[in-house]
Amino acid sequence: MKDDLLHGGSLDRMREAFPYAPKPWVDLSTGINPWPYPVSPFPSDTLQHLPTQTAYHHCQSVMANAIGASSDTLVLAPGSELLIRLLPRIISPRRVVVLQPSYGDHAQVWRAAGREVIETHDPMSLANTADAVVLCNPNNPDGRLFDPSELKALRRELAKRGGWLIVDEAYAELTPDLSLAQYGGEPGLIVLRSFGKFFGLAGLRLGAMFAPDKILAEMTNLLGVWPVSGLALEVGAQAYADHAWQADMRNRLEEGRKRLDLILREVGFRHVQGTNLFRFVSCEDAHGVWQQLAKAGIYVRRFPWSEEHLRFGLPADEAAEARLRAALSPSA
Repeated sequence: MKDDLLHGGSLDRMREAFPYAPKPWVDLSTGINPWPYPVSPFPSDTLQHLPTQTAYHHCQSVMANAIGASSDTLVLAPGSELLIRLLPRIISPRRVVVLQPSYGDHAQVWRAAGREVIETHDPMSLANTADAVVLCNPNNPDGRLFDPSELKALRRELAKRGGWLIVDEAYAELTPDLSLAQYGGEPGLIVLRSFGKFFGLAGLRLGAMFAPDKILAEMTNLLGVWPVSGLALEVGAQAYADHAWQADMRNRLEEGRKRLDLILREVGFRHVQGTNLFRFVSCEDAHGVWQQLAKAGIYVRRFPWSEEHLRFGLPADEAAEARLRAALSPSA
């Protein structure tokens, strides 16, 4: 399996690897909303000058208000991926327990930093010997949910020993009641948020970290003077302020997920689970199914650690749904 095809979003490489696949490609390889936020016109000078502190603080405040947090408990960044990679330069846990399966870069980054990494399906059971526990809520790729009360208790236990609970909430807009961002600033808690997935604008590169003051100050220093583009600040403020769009989109994503579930169950996939932005399925010869779909011009997510699982993003329209159904049919 080529590394450049392990992650989603590499549509350019898929076109090279499968040059005879039907076009246009149907890209279901990411958990990014296929119905992006409709960006309103923005001032023409947004891209002509350096991002201002006023714009930064405005986006920061609007985001905090939408999430129900205090604006002084977060820093903005060009996506949560960079924050994940910078964390080992700020905190120094020796033993890091990481939920498995989960977003692979968490374990990779801590292991590359020379820390002992323990990957487990039950991070709670190892918390008493951990210096940090890392998990996603909702989890990627299987959609597993963690109860906030259990996570708050875990945070308290870790904080007593100077440890850390790191929660990646990249998909938290789907289940806002489960978020710990409102507790940002409490000892031992770091929460990461991503803008692009729910709002469907991943290329904008906008994310945030909620953490205690000292951690925020050190991250701010690492990110530099202009960490987020003026355009990202403008669009982020627009989108986070549009509460009606967010509520409507949650309903639309649920309906889209139900339609996708029907397709996946029709062809016999087992254990269909996940979130309203992606579905995680079990099947025989997952890599073979991945190849079959790729030859039909449909790009889904496969995993190096399993030959029995695939992940499907939401098709954007009826035509994409029809192509997926046809490509998965026994006669395909």
